[in-house]
Amino acid sequence: MPESSAASSARAASSAAYRIAFTYSCAFALAILVLGITVYYAADAQFRYQQDVGIAESSTLLMREYREGGIADLREAITKREGRDADSSYHYALFDPAGVRTGGALDTARSEPGRRDLIVRSADGTNRPARALVTQLPGGYRVVVAADLAALERIDRIILELFTAAFLIVVIMGIVGALLLGSYLRRRLGTISNTAQAIIAGDLDQRIAVSNRNDEFDRLGSALNAMLDRIARLLANLRQVSSDVAHDLRTPLARLRGQIEGALDEDQEPAILRRSLKNALKQSDELLSLFAAILRIAEVESGALARNFRAVDLTELATDLHESYAPAVADHGRALNSAIQPGVTVFGDRELIAQALINLLDNAQRHTLPGTRILISARTTGQQVVLSVSDDGPGVPADDHALIVRRFARLDTSRTKPGHGLGLNLVSAIADAHRGHLLIEDNGPGLCVSLLLPAHP
Repeated sequence: MPESSAASSARAASSAAYRIAFTYSCAFALAILVLGITVYYAADAQFRYQQDVGIAESSTLLMREYREGGIADLREAITKREGRDADSSYHYALFDPAGVRTGGALDTARSEPGRRDLIVRSADGTNRPARALVTQLPGGYRVVVAADLAALERIDRIILELFTAAFLIVVIMGIVGALLLGSYLRRRLGTISNTAQAIIAGDLDQRIAVSNRNDEFDRLGSALNAMLDRIARLLANLRQVSSDVAHDLRTPLARLRGQIEGALDEDQEPAILRRSLKNALKQSDELLSLFAAILRIAEVESGALARNFRAVDLTELATDLHESYAPAVADHGRALNSAIQPGVTVFGDRELIAQALINLLDNAQRHTLPGTRILISARTTGQQVVLSVSDDGPGVPADDHALIVRRFARLDTSRTKPGHGLGLNLVSAIADAHRGHLLIEDNGPGLCVSLLLPAHP
C-alpha cells in the first residue's frame, strides 16, 4: 500500500538527514540574503556618491564662470548648459536675493545652502525627487545644481528585481538540493541501519555495501565491516573453544574419574590408595593449567591489555631469555644460540612478548631430539620487527603449518608428549594483539616460527 503524503512528511521531518540538508539550505539562503542586502545598499551608496561628485564638479565650473564674469556670465553659462545638455540629468536654477528664480529651468523653491534632497516639478507637472547642491553667492544670490534621482531609483529597482529573482532561484535550488542531499544521506545511512537490523535479527553474514568512491560513508562501512568480521571471528572462535574444550576435556576428566573410583575402592591398600590420589591430584593440576591457558588466551584476544602497551626493547628481552634458557637447554642435550640485532624496539607488552618467546623455546625443546641446535633471533626489517625461534630438528610438514596454530591441535607425533596444544595458539593471539601476525616456515631442516610485529618509531 503506498505511503500517505502525511506519513512521508512526518518521516522526513523526523529524519536527521533531511534536517541537516534543510538547515544547510536555510543557512545558505540566509547568507545570500545578507549578501544581497549588503550589495544593494553598497551599490546605492556608491551611485549616490558618484552623483554628488558630478553635481559638485558641475557647480565648480559654474562658480568659475561667476568669478570671471559675475552674475550675467553665470546666467549665460546656465542657459548654455541647459541648451547643450537638454537630455542631461543635471538641472540648474539661479535665485536673486528676493528668492525669485532669474536663471535656469529648474522649477523648485529657494533652499538653504548645502547638499540636500529637493522636490522638483517636471515639465508634465509631476513632482520628482532630486539631489541638489545649493551655493550661496555674494549679494544674496544662490545657484542650485540638481540631479534627477529617477535614474538612480530605476537602477535601484533593477538591482532589487534582479536580486529578488536570483534569491528565489537560490531558494528553489536550495530546496531541491536539500531534498536530493537528504535523500542521499538517508539512503546511505539507511544501508547501514538496515544491515544493523539484519544482524540484530540473527543474519550475522550481512555486511554493509561499500562503493568505490572511498568517501566518509565507505570508510565508515569498511570500518564497521571490519568490526563485524572481528566479531564473527570471535564468535567462531568461541564456538570452536566450546567444542574443543568439550572434546579435549573428556579424556582427562574420564581419567580423573577413574582415579577417584579406584581410590574409593575399599579393598585398596594404603600405598595404592595414596598413589591413586596423587595421580588424581596431578590430573586436577593439569586441568587447572589447561583452564588457566584458555583464560590467558581469551584475555589476550579481548584486546584489554593494549592499554598497558609501552615501548619494549626486544634486544634486551631476547638477550635476557637467551642467557636464562641456554643452560637449561644445554642440560637437555641441545644448544641455544642467538642472533640479536641492537636497537630492536616494538610497542607492546613486555610480559606477553616474553611469554610468546618462552612458548616457542619450550616447543623447540619438546619436539626436537638431543643434539638439535636452536636459534633465537631478533632483527628489524624496514618498518617490521622479526622475532623468531628456529631449529634444525625434524620440523613440521608444510600442510600442517596452519593446523598446529589451532587451539588444542596436536600432531600424531606429539600425542605422547606433555601439553594441551595451546602454546602456538597463545603465541598467535599475542602477535595479533600487537597488530602483527605469526609466520611458520620450513627451516630446511627444522622449523622456524616468527612473530612479525610493527617496529616502534
